[in-house]
Amino acid sequence: MSVVSETGQVKAPTPKGGVSQSIRDSLVVARRNLIRMARIPEILLFGLIQPIMFVVLFTYVFGGSISIGGSTDPQLYKEFLMAGIFAQTVTFATAGAGAGIADDMHKGLIDRFRSLPMARGAVLTGRTLADLVQTTLTLVVLAGVALLVGWRAHENIGKVLCGFLLLLLLGYAFSWIGALIGLSVRTPEAATSGGLIWLFPLTFISNAFVPITGMPTFLQHVAEWNPFSATVAGARELFGNTMPGVPKSVTGAWPMEHPIIASIVWSVLIIVVFRTLAVRKYRQTAA
Repeated sequence: MSVVSETGQVKAPTPKGGVSQSIRDSLVVARRNLIRMARIPEILLFGLIQPIMFVVLFTYVFGGSISIGGSTDPQLYKEFLMAGIFAQTVTFATAGAGAGIADDMHKGLIDRFRSLPMARGAVLTGRTLADLVQTTLTLVVLAGVALLVGWRAHENIGKVLCGFLLLLLLGYAFSWIGALIGLSVRTPEAATSGGLIWLFPLTFISNAFVPITGMPTFLQHVAEWNPFSATVAGARELFGNTMPGVPKSVTGAWPMEHPIIASIVWSVLIIVVFRTLAVRKYRQTAA
């Protein structure tokens, strides 16, 4: 129950139970968000349209005109492209995460959560876990579309699954950035815009869609230290989609020489930093 202070203000009850309660509360919030997504299938449907359009447009519009390792073979470009499309899809879910949290704030749902004896970080953790489930479903469908247009993985199923887990880890990390944005703006519309505006340069100044060998030197350095590039390169390696004639690194950057390790390090670092900032912002907002 809530407690009334001497000043007449209602204070939220103090949660008890430590880590175990935090996990339970997070799962309850995640279930609530998954039920909401199931009742509004348009959320998943519209989330699928954009990545499918990117697959079709990049494959058939640019496939025969972009040189990969000195060849303009469309099949080579398909295998080069898909890790980038997968990575773009999981990171663009950031905007949805931010908009969802901003919508909950706008509707007063967060205020109702405050009156319950629940862990303060559970609201955000539950939301990001639900978004991770939605992203996973989107990625499964997108992988099916990629197979239909001619993409193939050339490694065993274990490595391929590890490649998708690497992508999902980055998506989960970026969802915490979206959570911080959602808590920092006033409307869901602003959260959507704020969640996308920085993602476009992040995804395009990378090795996702074209080899970075053709970029200006200063952009090559940016691209090779981009966490998005590390994940794309790591996924390509695990899928067996590395291209002959395309060097791992142009500038000798460590993340490109060890992309799988670099991707994990980047993702964990992003989660630690932005989860801390998001939970702190939530506590200040809900105070």
